[in-house]
Amino acid sequence: MAARGARPLPTKLKLVRNTLRRGRTNAHEPVLPVEIPRCPAHLGAEAKREWKRLSRELASCGLLTRIDRTALAMLCEAWGRWVEAEEALRKYGVVIKAPSGFPMQSPYLAIANKAMEQIRALLTEFGMSPSSRTRVHAAAVAAED
Repeated sequence: MAARGARPLPTKLKLVRNTLRRGRTNAHEPVLPVEIPRCPAHLGAEAKREWKRLSRELASCGLLTRIDRTALAMLCEAWGRWVEAEEALRKYGVVIKAPSGFPMQSPYLAIANKAMEQIRALLTEFGMSPSSRTRVHAAAVAAED
């Protein structure tokens, strides 16, 4: 049975949040250079715009490495899905007519709500939600020559 409690945070995030304590770090944690990974080609247009925006912001805080590509892609794809669902909701409305003639909830509402849940969870992973951001004390990463 797995241990309960809060999941351990990466040392870099603890450092940025100013909660790092000696003796409570993983001495074997890999240290990776800050790097903006290549944007996956399969992302939609809106997801690619979000990738460009977020990758710059995260790298400037020192919170993005090459292996974060998948997590960032999931966040950007969920964002793109949410934007698409919200546009459909504006076009068709929250309530639509079922084939039987009775009103029913638009399927786009369920898609938008699920995407919002995914976005919220992934924002927290990167320290980008309002509550997780209050614990971050980020300084700009010095550019290398």
